[in-house]
Amino acid sequence: MKRKNKKFNKRPQNPLNKLSLFQKNDRFTKKCPLSSKDAPAIDYKNIKLLRKYISDTDKVLPSRITSVSQGKQKKLANEIKKAKILGLL
Repeated sequence: MKRKNKKFNKRPQNPLNKLSLFQKNDRFTKKCPLSSKDAPAIDYKNIKLLRKYISDTDKVLPSRITSVSQGKQKKLANEIKKAKILGLL
């Protein structure tokens, strides 16, 4: 038996459902946990906070995993390095 090549007719998509190049997709973005009002200050002495953002092998976790903003990620990385140098971590 030969199969007939049928084109599957997809439902016409609503143009409002498509994301254009300049629209942001809010479903997958998370807010920065260090940018809220009650957020703790990023400091090398705040060991509890710094431990949340390092892995088991003492490497800084990337911002795509922790959802920290770019500016806060740089400050966080510098404070973690300071704490390591001083022997706090």
